[in-house]
Parts: sequence; structure tokens; C-alpha cells
Amino acid sequence: MSSSAAIIGGAAGAVALVGIVIILVWFCLYHRRSVLRTFETGSSDPSTEVGRNVGVELTLRDARRFEMEELSVATKNFSSKSLIGEGKFGEVYLGLLNDGMLVAIKKRHGATTQEFVEEVRYLSSIQHRNLASLLGYCQENGMQFLIYEYIPNGSVSSHLYGANQVSREKLEFKNRLSIALGAAKGLAHLHSISPRLLHKNFKTANVLVDENFIPKIADAGLRNFLGRVDVAGPSSQVAADEIFLAPEVREFRRYSEKSDVYSFGVFLLDLVSGQDAMDLPLADSSQNLVEWVQAHQDYNDISRIIDPRMGTSFTAEGMEEFIQLTVRCVDSSSERRPSMSYVVMELDRILEKEMSLTTIMGEGISTVTPGSQLFKASK
Repeated sequence: MSSSAAIIGGAAGAVALVGIVIILVWFCLYHRRSVLRTFETGSSDPSTEVGRNVGVELTLRDARRFEMEELSVATKNFSSKSLIGEGKFGEVYLGLLNDGMLVAIKKRHGATTQEFVEEVRYLSSIQHRNLASLLGYCQENGMQFLIYEYIPNGSVSSHLYGANQVSREKLEFKNRLSIALGAAKGLAHLHSISPRLLHKNFKTANVLVDENFIPKIADAGLRNFLGRVDVAGPSSQVAADEIFLAPEVREFRRYSEKSDVYSFGVFLLDLVSGQDAMDLPLADSSQNLVEWVQAHQDYNDISRIIDPRMGTSFTAEGMEEFIQLTVRCVDSSSERRPSMSYVVMELDRILEKEMSLTTIMGEGISTVTPGSQLFKASK
């Protein structure tokens, strides 16, 4: 009898153990499906749904939903004194939030849509040292708002040739290389994430510099909000932006990583020449700066457009390699353009060698230079 009881008890214990294991497995699988479903679609609240199945490279970051009243207070009811610019998305205002944070607020007319929220959530999840962060959004009263971190020192274009640019300003070649490298890293990061993100609107005016003159790319993915009307906007602005568009984009609206590379090449051309690529490089030329460079592949010819404000604080070898890289980026054939990861590698190599050689020559400056010193007037 005791033997039978032991057998029955052991069998019952085994059945109970199997039951517990089955319950644990079911719970784990159910929990995993819940997590994945929450990750992919978000909660039942439409304002917090995730718009894209972002890859493991991205850490999901919740975009903040701002109230229109808060944005109105931050901009003093969108006063003209708070207006700092206008782009394809609309007017841009400087705002001061209740917590003391300065933000850039982009404003336009637009109906409330879930797609807008989803795109904001995706773009706000992309974080990098060389990208301006999208903090959140607002949709109220037939208006749409994008709220970005505010980058205090403005765009690189304003320092090179903007309306407020001081004629005697100078920016040494090493400083321009450093800005180019940071911007390249930001753009390369966009191309490396899953799913990849094309900038589609990269230009010198969209490369901003913070208080330490660390470059941060603005408006990454902004064209995704604009859809088929992405060429809308002030006619003068469209004409100015056209030079940054690769031939295949201008003709077929065919965007790719290589079209971003082309735009980056025009940015490099702005950096080395110190002038707007729309301007003519020589008095006897009817071509814009990009066309002229494409037609003059020899370094001795292209060296004529080097910004004289840089003086002689660079090596001929470093400058030649920089110009060669620029020419490759603006190649009319997308297949012959390098990848952004290659551009990062080359700029890093050129900068490191340039810093080493010019320091040995006694012309170098420290690697870390206060931002206030970069654009000082030459004596």
C-alpha cells in the first residue's frame, strides 16, 4: 500500500511540475508578444503610437506632446520678435519653455493626422552627438508644430557668407575640417540605422554649431512630413536649395544615400571656398561653383577658389586631399560617389594628419578650441 501511495504521489508531483513549467512557458511567450506589440504599435492612446518598426540600433524615445498654450507662452504669442527664420516646413520661432529650456519651434498650417505623430516619434528616437534633437510636437487648431533643441551659434553658412557675416572673420582649415567631420558623422549615422534614413535636404544652412562649435545637422527627415509637396516654399529658397540636389534628384526626384553624399560635397565646397556655391567663382565664368569644379579637376585650377581668409595655416597635401574628396562627392555619377562612412574615414585621416603636420610646423592650434575663438577677426 505504501509503495502504491508513493508511486501515485510521485506521479502527481510530476504532473504538477509539468503544469507549472507549461504555465511559465506560456507566461513568458505571452509577455514577449505583449512587449513586441507595445514596441511596434504603442498603447491604445493614438498620441503615443510608434510609427515605424525601428531596428535594434535605435533606442525608443517617447516624443513629448506639447500644448499649444505652452508654445504660445514660450514665444510670446508667436511674436515677430521671436521669429528667427522660415523654411520648407514653415516659420521658425525661438521659444523659452517653463523649465528654462530654449527650443526652436517650427510652425505650419496642417490638419491633425496620426501619420504626423508617428513620424515625429520615429525621428525623435534618433539620437546622435551631431544631430539636432527633435523633442516633440503639437497639433491643435489646424496647426502643426515641431519642437527641436535650440542650437545657439546658428548655421555654418551664416559664419561663412551670411548676411551678418563680418568681412574680416576667419576660420582656419583645421576648424573647417573638424566641422566637416562632425557633420559627416551625423549624416553617416542616419545612413547606418535600421531602417535607414535619408536626409534629403542637406545643405550648409542646415549644419548648425553649438556653443562649442560642435556641428549638429538639422531637419533630418523633414521632407517625410512634406510628401509630394516637398518642393513648396519661397521661390528664392527653392532656387538656393537646388544646387545641393544631385542630378538624379533634380531630374527624377530619386533620393538615395548617394544623393545625400552629393549634397555633402556641395557643403564641403562651401567650406573650402568660404562662399555660397550659387555664386560664381571667377569673373570670366558663367558656371556656378559646383559646375566649375566639376569642369576643373586639376588641383592647381581648383586651388584658385580656396578661401583666402584661411591664410597659409594648412598643408598643400591636406588641402589637395580635401579637394579631391570634395570632387568625388559631387561627381555627376552616383555610382562613383563614395559612401558617407568612407567620407568620415577620409576626413578623420586628413584632420589627424593636418593637426600633426601643422603643429610640427609651428602653425598649429590646440585640438580643443573655445567656440568663441574660432571665428575671431584676423589681426
